[in-house]
Amino acid sequence: MTERRLGIWLIGACGGVGSTAVLGLAALRRGRIDASGLVTALPLFEPLDLAGPEQFVVGGHDIRRASFLETVRELRQRSNVFEPEMIEACRPDLESWAANIRAGSVCNAGPTISRLADLPEAQRADSPRQAIERIQKDLREFRAAHKLDQVVVINVASTEPPFPIDDSHSSLAKISAALEKRQAALPASALYAWAALDLGWPYINFTPSLGASFPAALELAQERKTVCGGKDGKTGETLLKTVLGPMFAHRNFRVLSWVGHNIFGNRDGLVLDDPANKESKVRTKDQVLTRILGYKPQTHVSIEYIESLDDWKTAWDHIHFKGFLGVKMTMQFTWQGCDSLLAAPLVLDLARLALLSQQRGETGVLKHLACFFKNPMGVEEHDFFKQMDMLSDYVGRLAQADSR
Repeated sequence: MTERRLGIWLIGACGGVGSTAVLGLAALRRGRIDASGLVTALPLFEPLDLAGPEQFVVGGHDIRRASFLETVRELRQRSNVFEPEMIEACRPDLESWAANIRAGSVCNAGPTISRLADLPEAQRADSPRQAIERIQKDLREFRAAHKLDQVVVINVASTEPPFPIDDSHSSLAKISAALEKRQAALPASALYAWAALDLGWPYINFTPSLGASFPAALELAQERKTVCGGKDGKTGETLLKTVLGPMFAHRNFRVLSWVGHNIFGNRDGLVLDDPANKESKVRTKDQVLTRILGYKPQTHVSIEYIESLDDWKTAWDHIHFKGFLGVKMTMQFTWQGCDSLLAAPLVLDLARLALLSQQRGETGVLKHLACFFKNPMGVEEHDFFKQMDMLSDYVGRLAQADSR
């Protein structure tokens, strides 16, 4: 049987997360690393016919003049990650895949993201429909050039400001006219999502941006018989909240307040230094505790840009809670991780799982992927262990079906 050829198309391809995911994919192909950090490398997934790294080709959109090799070298220099020998061994793949990068769009992405763009094509004043058609042209050419059976589109770009949706976003019929006429009908993240879903391709939103999280896009996914998921990858402090929160709930400790202070200095941090962009991120980080605990303690989430930290994201959390006899106690923790390295393996996991779901004929929101996201589409459950049970149950159902 001929091995399936697959593509990963990254929005924000040459950012830290995108480039790290690409380096990791190349290193896996060449046997330079083990599978540490990949959820889909766990024994749980062995019964599934998941794609291997050798099956993938990478392309993407970006708004800056950059390349995968340039970004990973910059990360090595500034954050002291990656061995030079590994970068050099993977260089042929990084250079080959960089040839597939095309100019993206900053349409309605906000002024902070727009200022990052140094490609003239990214600043084009297209109508929403024109922008979608331009994106789709790039996607089709990528698939045809590499003779790919499937392509998954994953958004790892910078966080956009919150984008208000209204009745015009409520159905396919209503949004069609807006796409033709209104410059502000959708932000860039949603234009990419629409372009992918309209082609019948899977779309995953690893950011807090709008993406496919509005009714008309979900209707489109059903109509085109494809899948989508997101949003906002859960990699650090919020991951710990969804692990520790259930502990407080199950031991019947009353959480009085939970303060989280996040500092980092990469390009994502620079974008989140804009209060409008930061609001999108804070919304997804701050809503998990209420869902887990069943009540809302006093919370505060801060995100600050500290340039010297670069990709080493540091979070300090202070939890004030009440126990037996009304005694108040405190728990504190500090979490430090390399932001791009925490996120990158999850991008590969999501690519493998989304492509598998579509190949098996599934459609709509991939709710079983909730454990990967701060604000999972279509899922109210935020307890990490219950979310993992959802994924385990899904894998079990597929394995059982395949054994018949």
